[in-house]
Amino acid sequence: MDDISISIKDRNGKTHTVTAPTDMAMNLMELVRSYEIEEEGTIGTCGGMAMCASCQCYILSEHQLKEMEDDEEAMLSEAFFVKDNSRLSCQIFITKDLDGLEFEIAPAS
Repeated sequence: MDDISISIKDRNGKTHTVTAPTDMAMNLMELVRSYEIEEEGTIGTCGGMAMCASCQCYILSEHQLKEMEDDEEAMLSEAFFVKDNSRLSCQIFITKDLDGLEFEIAPAS
């Protein structure tokens, strides 16, 4: 199993460094949910379909991510608290090249 390390800053400012599997086709939103970093029902309310922005995050490290698809870009254009480094965590799949990734979960309201 090829696991990597990812650091997640929660909405209260606490950083969680977690182990993430690269062989399960998981995305960052699912990782947050599996470690129960945020209250249930507050992350990924659309199920990871890029339709709600509840999983918006800020990428803090310099990792190269795949470019945004149209659905993600459209959802972020309507979301609150958007920054230049905003992404939807449901659209970022965990791969080996994300080892050491750091991101922060955007405010809920």
